[in-house]
Amino acid sequence: MFQTLVGNFLYKFDSLKSVMAKASPYRSGDVLAGIAADSMKERVAAQMVLSDLPLKIFLKEELISTKDEVSDLIQKQHNSETFAEISHLTVGEFREWLLDKDVTTERLAYHRYSYTPEMVAAVCKIMSNQDLILVAKKCNVVTKFRNTLGLPGHLSVRLQPNHPTDDPKGILVSMLDGLLLGSGDAVIGINPATDNLYAVERLLRLLDEFRIKYDIPTQSCVLCHVTTSMELMKTGAPVDLVFQSIGGTEKLNSSFGINLSMLKEANEMAIALDRSTIGKNVFYFETGQGSALSADAHFGVDEQTLEVRAYAVAREYSPLLVNSVVGFIGPEYLYNGKQIIRAGLEDHFCGKLLGLPMGVDICYTNHADADSDDMDNLLTLLGVAGCNYIMGIPGSDDIMLSYQSTSFHDALYLRQVLGLRPAPEFEVWLEKMGIIDQNRLPRIDWKKDHPLLKSLES
Repeated sequence: MFQTLVGNFLYKFDSLKSVMAKASPYRSGDVLAGIAADSMKERVAAQMVLSDLPLKIFLKEELISTKDEVSDLIQKQHNSETFAEISHLTVGEFREWLLDKDVTTERLAYHRYSYTPEMVAAVCKIMSNQDLILVAKKCNVVTKFRNTLGLPGHLSVRLQPNHPTDDPKGILVSMLDGLLLGSGDAVIGINPATDNLYAVERLLRLLDEFRIKYDIPTQSCVLCHVTTSMELMKTGAPVDLVFQSIGGTEKLNSSFGINLSMLKEANEMAIALDRSTIGKNVFYFETGQGSALSADAHFGVDEQTLEVRAYAVAREYSPLLVNSVVGFIGPEYLYNGKQIIRAGLEDHFCGKLLGLPMGVDICYTNHADADSDDMDNLLTLLGVAGCNYIMGIPGSDDIMLSYQSTSFHDALYLRQVLGLRPAPEFEVWLEKMGIIDQNRLPRIDWKKDHPLLKSLES
């Protein structure tokens, strides 16, 4: 039992799980699950209780009492030796430690396995948006495949040329649009309209042939189920990155048709293909707050904490890319722009603190109470916070997945206003191809005989 006196009222919480849920900033998913605070006063009371709890309590009290392989993984990952240096802290003191100017980028990297996802979720709940941005900015996570992602002062873009019928011409036009505007260094990644071996292999070969023809220093991915990628790798298909959606409980991952041993096998298979040139990070993971609730796999734990538990799964396989598809799951879980903005900053902060190369799909569905102004705000805040990469979609409107995200022009805006650059190898290619000018901005004086423009004719 946890309790605190606020004014003349004694607030009581029957478990750590309840304190965590009621301390979370307001969001529709926790209300839907019946675990949110009943009032702002109760939320503040829960945050006061949480702030005074020692970090050690999260090593003693499990939020999920049933057998769960994600919980087992979290215990295995925890470094008790480095944790000893901060084990005396309460959650509130942990926040102050993270914000301390003497706690540097190097020190945060050293402690990545000192804190568990639950500790990180807890401190996140008592941090302001400003706090989340400041600490995330101090976290640098660099990964490599054919180029270098996550360097300070750089912003990469996933070029997302989706098409509702997987039409090759439509996909290629979207790819050219993105490349000519400087996008595509994180990955050229297609969400296939259908997940079968023939369709996915056709898209993989389309991407690979285009990449080889123009010697583009990037990586490709068709975002199919991991088992589809595994079957294709056995046949010699050109698989660069293996994609999978993941979650923070074993039951949720089972609903995705995966388990940890399957992910381990896929990671080893992709590395064995030896398709990279400068690094061995071969996984691309996507996550999102609310997915456990939608699959009835949440066990009464709040959606933000479950999201951070998913990051333990991700970091086990040293991925090239991880991103929270923050507003994609819908208003049942993140109702409006305010909730989406907060969740995006939370996910980025928590992932970076745990050592993940975090990107964010800054997005919303058409039935959410959000608009492009909200996304502009989140885009700018994440750029200041040092987000590794964002999405690049023609016109910001994904015509296959039917949701609103960020465009190639949004990425240009962020690079220009914050002085950010593409991945270094990709920037050299952009210069060699005459795509950017001396100010590192896309050229407007195109000549019809430019190789990429000529490819439109064929």
